[in-house]
Amino acid sequence: MNQVINCAVAVEFPIDVEAFKAEVRSSILIQHPRFCSLMVTDSCGREHWRKTQVDVDRHVIARHQPLSDDIHISDDDAVNDFIADLSVSSPLPTDKPLWEIHLLVAHKTVLFRVHHALGDGISLMSMLLSCCRRVDDPSQLPTIGGVGVASSSPRRRAWSVWTLVKVVWYSLIYILEFSLRVLCLRDKTTAISGGDGVELWPRRLASARFRVDDMKIVKRAVANATINDVLFGVISCGLSRYLDIKSPKALPEGLRITGVAMVNLRPQAGLQDIWKLINSKSGSRWGNKFGMLLLPVYYHSGGSDPLQFVRRAKTMIDKKKLSLEAPFSYKVGDLVMSLFGPKLASILNYRIVCNTTFTISNVVGPREEILMAGNPVKNIRTTSSSLPHALTMHMVSYAGVADLQILVAKDIIPDPKVLATVSKMPCLK
Repeated sequence: MNQVINCAVAVEFPIDVEAFKAEVRSSILIQHPRFCSLMVTDSCGREHWRKTQVDVDRHVIARHQPLSDDIHISDDDAVNDFIADLSVSSPLPTDKPLWEIHLLVAHKTVLFRVHHALGDGISLMSMLLSCCRRVDDPSQLPTIGGVGVASSSPRRRAWSVWTLVKVVWYSLIYILEFSLRVLCLRDKTTAISGGDGVELWPRRLASARFRVDDMKIVKRAVANATINDVLFGVISCGLSRYLDIKSPKALPEGLRITGVAMVNLRPQAGLQDIWKLINSKSGSRWGNKFGMLLLPVYYHSGGSDPLQFVRRAKTMIDKKKLSLEAPFSYKVGDLVMSLFGPKLASILNYRIVCNTTFTISNVVGPREEILMAGNPVKNIRTTSSSLPHALTMHMVSYAGVADLQILVAKDIIPDPKVLATVSKMPCLK
């Protein structure tokens, strides 16, 4: 699907281009086999990786001039507009390994562009943070959720007979629904629907910023809720309010809008030891190891209690956690890839995206402030391109703040800042 991950890292001080290139040359990134290989096709049409020599000067691109002639535009907006343009106009060149780093010197921002074939969000965030250090102790690696980048605690779950019954029941229901989504089942068209070919449409990008402490306050208001429950509740409420603005009284109460979420399936949750990921014999592995979950949002008019959206989100996500939908989607995709090749696998993925309405992901970043090449990091924002959804949302948390990037097809959703605003309003007042 030629999907590219764009990660923008804003730093505090002006960027020293040569010092940054020297840091890249000495980093683990250059040592990783996937980042120094070309994707090539043999005489039989089979694709495979071929090792090559990395020319850092071709991969690290310094841009000294401002991205916009408008002196009133903020750095964040200028960078967002630049990423939105890249999302549809500039695929990664195939004559070099599939990654680039743009140093936007005038805006003190480092933009990483990495093809999704090189890894998923957990792999790439693990690599990024392995190259960073903590501001309060430059000798230490960043930590995430109380756990260091180099370690993580295994997931534990107590099983009972009733729990097993629910696992079987929910798995049957959700696996059947997932299969129908691949074949024919499709969301009803709304003001935020995309579809076949929309990945080629011009884009706009907006940011919504949340304080993690505010989200924790909302979490405590709903028994046993998690930050992910709050995030999805806020998004559910925001989408309902946006649809109220765009098509008031035109939608039936309770209309279903389906999102696609990616779930990390590695034995350990959270960020990983980068060397264990690279080592194919370890329990975790590098690359793309995630399953898909279909997460429904139900439209409710503006009079609804915002906390009700969080409660609904929690109820639904708790059921999804018990099901085997995510492992099933991964195993089926892996089987199709092995038996029939990547072409058919990508067609199936494409159909799932076309038959749903939006993409959502959430990657937990470091708890404390970090240094990149000795430069303090202000924020980390990420998004991805080349999906036929008209709406994709990616959240990354960093040092107590969570940034949600909202990428839209501008001919369908011309006002993403309005969507970002109504998404922030509901549950965080």
